[in-house]
Amino acid sequence: MRIIDTPANAAVAEPADPARTGTASAARDRDAETRIQQAVDELEEDIVLGYLHPRERLVEDDLRARFDLKRHVARQILQELEKMGLVERKKNVGAQVKSYTAKEVVDLYTVREILETHCVRQIAFPVSRERLDELAAIQRRHDAAVTESNLRAAFRANIAFHKAFFALSDNASFTELIEFAAQRAHSIRSLSIIFPHYLEKARQEHWKLIEALGDGDQERLVALCRDHLIPSRDAYIEQHRHREGKPERAGGPLPSNPKAG
Repeated sequence: MRIIDTPANAAVAEPADPARTGTASAARDRDAETRIQQAVDELEEDIVLGYLHPRERLVEDDLRARFDLKRHVARQILQELEKMGLVERKKNVGAQVKSYTAKEVVDLYTVREILETHCVRQIAFPVSRERLDELAAIQRRHDAAVTESNLRAAFRANIAFHKAFFALSDNASFTELIEFAAQRAHSIRSLSIIFPHYLEKARQEHWKLIEALGDGDQERLVALCRDHLIPSRDAYIEQHRHREGKPERAGGPLPSNPKAG
């Protein structure tokens, strides 16, 4: 607020400019949204890369110190992670990384298999050279990240690849549901994505998907999509059974019955 003189030389307060006030407020809101999104993205990566483990607590004060946040902003971040299916709140415990039973893993991956294979069946052939080139360009970024052992970059490139791949169906509802289900599986995938041989296997399978698209081989695409889900599912179930004293491997294709497993 600036002091100005009236013709009678009486000092009065100049009214605030609504436009300037609104612009400054909008800028602060955008800055807050950016900081929240950056924190959410980083915590999402920490979960999928296993830096934060299933059942590990997420404490508001720790988030405030790590990201230099006010308490209400830290709460917003936890709420956003909860909406994404990455965090769950339990009475007398607070927020913690989502954990799953073996049955819940099978149920979730059965849903993912249904969504992804049905989505692939909606892809119209032939796929244009332009869209195939776009997918290949994304995969080259994934290749580079895997080669450099840059796990965060590999994770983001993997998301971009699958988003572009399923978008070939031109069905936004399918792609939205697939993305949500995949996001919920982040803590499950943390047991496979950090190992080089799993990353290399996923990288090679991406190129097989691109090859099948170019060949117009829909049945091969369906089989590849189904097989692509198995390693992360089985790695989580195997560890869960070890904790429960049942070390037998999960193995085998995704069950057609959601209640199996």
